[in-house]
Amino acid sequence: MSDEVENDEKEGGSGGSRKKLIIMIALALALVAGIGGGVYFFMSSSSSSVVEPENDPNAEPESKAYFYDLPEMTVNLNSQNRRAQYLRLKVSLELLSQEQAQKIEPFMPRVLDAFQVYLRELRTRDLEGSAGLFRLKRELLKRINDAIYPVKVNDILFKEILIQ
Repeated sequence: MSDEVENDEKEGGSGGSRKKLIIMIALALALVAGIGGGVYFFMSSSSSSVVEPENDPNAEPESKAYFYDLPEMTVNLNSQNRRAQYLRLKVSLELLSQEQAQKIEPFMPRVLDAFQVYLRELRTRDLEGSAGLFRLKRELLKRINDAIYPVKVNDILFKEILIQ
């Protein structure tokens, strides 16, 4: 009887190791298939997005944007203390064409007025960090697009921001 128990333990032990071996092989195959699929996907997507350069290496890239510089603005900020704080701002407007810049020229007093009114109400803590500058950009873009409708400004680019 003890011989039968020993044989059963050996068979059970080898049967368990067979299951472990099968599971390990299956996991290895799944891992290899996953890696192979990932490499194939990565290589096929990157090769299709590669754009061949033109024959002329000195050719300038086509610009689909026109940049219009606004005059420099200096405003005093709204401050709680007695010390005056100033904001100096230089921005460029990104437009689709020079024709759009010519269309907004008559509306520039309205644009500058909207900017001045908004900027004078800002506090220095409103301009802190990248989130503050992002909010400033978003607000100025909204105000200029309201002032020059139906012409649309695509983006406002900060050239200089100085808080003093």
